[in-house]
Amino acid sequence: MGAEKEVISRTVSRTPTPARSFLNACVIVLTVTSSMIINSANSTSMAIAIPTLEKEWQLDPTQLQWIISAYPLSSGCLFLVCGRLADVYGRKKTFCVGSVFLASVTLACGFSPNVMTLDILRGIQGIGAAAMIPASLGILAHSFPPSRARSIAFATFAAGAPVGAIFGTAVGGVLVEYTAKTWRSSFYLLSALTLLCFIGGLISIDQDIPSEELDKRIDWIGAFLVTAGLVLVVFVLSQGELAPQKWGTPYIIVLLILGICLIGVFLYWQHYLETIQADVDSPYSIWTPPPLMKFSIWTRANGRFGAMMAIAFTNWCAFLAWTFWVQLYYQNYMQYNPMQTVIRLFPMFVSGVACNFFVGLMASRVPVVYLVVVGTLATSVACLLFAVINPAITYWAFGFTATVLSVMGADFVFSAGTLFIARVALPHEQSVAGALFNTMTQLGTAVGVTVTTVVYNNVGSRLAPGEDVLAMYRAAQWTAFAFGILATVIGVICFRGVGVVGFREPKTSSSTMEQGSPVVTDEKRQKNA
Repeated sequence: MGAEKEVISRTVSRTPTPARSFLNACVIVLTVTSSMIINSANSTSMAIAIPTLEKEWQLDPTQLQWIISAYPLSSGCLFLVCGRLADVYGRKKTFCVGSVFLASVTLACGFSPNVMTLDILRGIQGIGAAAMIPASLGILAHSFPPSRARSIAFATFAAGAPVGAIFGTAVGGVLVEYTAKTWRSSFYLLSALTLLCFIGGLISIDQDIPSEELDKRIDWIGAFLVTAGLVLVVFVLSQGELAPQKWGTPYIIVLLILGICLIGVFLYWQHYLETIQADVDSPYSIWTPPPLMKFSIWTRANGRFGAMMAIAFTNWCAFLAWTFWVQLYYQNYMQYNPMQTVIRLFPMFVSGVACNFFVGLMASRVPVVYLVVVGTLATSVACLLFAVINPAITYWAFGFTATVLSVMGADFVFSAGTLFIARVALPHEQSVAGALFNTMTQLGTAVGVTVTTVVYNNVGSRLAPGEDVLAMYRAAQWTAFAFGILATVIGVICFRGVGVVGFREPKTSSSTMEQGSPVVTDEKRQKNA
């Protein structure tokens, strides 16, 4: 990239942004941030309730997997499709419809009579989240033009993930332990909060404006290919260690190959559609709508769009694997109860909020490479501390330090990453770009937990009966550490010399003011970052 510092180009959207009051801006940010909090809480509130469910319905451990997995599976695999729908048909419409749908199905989950019904409803529940989250990113990008307010808005939205995770765990634990409805109470509460998101979105979010695209058709073939491919891949990742012959089970091998092939066909199909759409002499055909995702979007900003996706993927592999194994370490190895575990993980909440507050204020001053590298390196160190942890030493030496550092990678990368892709993406593809980012984090979650589980089980198979199983937890964390270091290396290589992602008022001289400031074209927007 050379020694000369490359600064992210200032882009000017052709879509006018209406003036808004401070109160209206706060309500918008609060509404979409609440959607992120609810999305995270829908996962963690059930994780803490699993032991109660197991006793109430007298379930086998193998029947518990889909209660946890069904929700992120459906939401993560539908992000891209729902992001495209939001860009074409309207982000406010998509957000409001998604919130009503999510509130209704979440309430229904609370009345589930058996585990099969709950599994199915959890899968349907994720569709609502898939509509809300990409639309939220598009709403923020449209509502807040490049400014300090945009940096704060995106950072606040990103804070919703750790806040939601702790909220779901803590409140879910309290409701399970102290209410008559136990685990059902969490669904009732989250349904009510989701309905408040609908009301907030209805009164505060700007009315949808028509998409800038001339051809607003939806690529339903691509939608089927990417959704089916992701569902199969994520299903295999979640079931590979639970199958009768584990990864050697025939249906696991077949479904994995089929899923990868479908994703490969999807990528080729998107490239083909983009080529057809770019050819002005190409005849009109109902079979060649605009691509669901432009293949060229991965090469935007000299390939840094794709690099940011890779960082999101590898960093979430590390962060979610760390979170998964730390909870098991505390509850299964140290024999702490759920509330004792929540207390030990509570510093994540404080650290997460502080990190996003820092990004909101400093995104216009600190180059993106420092945010990404410091964040991913901090998460890597958290994994390292648990990879060498000594249970006999006080919590404050290993556990507390790691808990504070762990969330930095997720928050710095999410905040800086969403700001970066909002600058690179064109106005009519903001929700699709946000959907891609969230899809990569979901895939990172599945891959990180799966790979570390394989390592954990392989180490356990070599231990003698009665031998201390601490080595298994350490091995899983060493694997998570490797993912974190990989994210750090990508950040150093690809973003060295890149400037800030937040808005900074340009320095102007009298001569510059007389000449006027140039407007950055769409072509420059795609090439520069």
